[in-house]
Amino acid sequence: QVQLVESGGGLVQPGGSLRLSCAASGSIFSILRMAWYRQAPGKQRESVAIISSGGSTDYADSVKGRFTISRDNAKNTVYLQMNSLKPEDTAVYYCNVIARDAGAATWGDYWGQGAQVTVSS
Repeated sequence: QVQLVESGGGLVQPGGSLRLSCAASGSIFSILRMAWYRQAPGKQRESVAIISSGGSTDYADSVKGRFTISRDNAKNTVYLQMNSLKPEDTAVYYCNVIARDAGAATWGDYWGQGAQVTVSS
């Protein structure tokens, strides 16, 4: 089974930066794409950033120019560098990975435990 462990959340002042990490472990055969989602109080979960197996990226308009998604294929880890943070960025951030377990015949949709990011003065 594939497991995702997130780290890097915390409290930061507006204009500050944080970097989230999400490490995938287990008998991973292949990763199709990795992504970050977030859910703020009173809002539905939304896609923040996506990176494909080929390295293509996509961002929500609200974070474009401020956030950067990247990955380390050797470590099966995806990162979200968040700069110029705003109070509106406050949310629980979830790592999402579509991957195939080495012992499985189908793709699976895996989620991290969530990382709280709070932007406040």
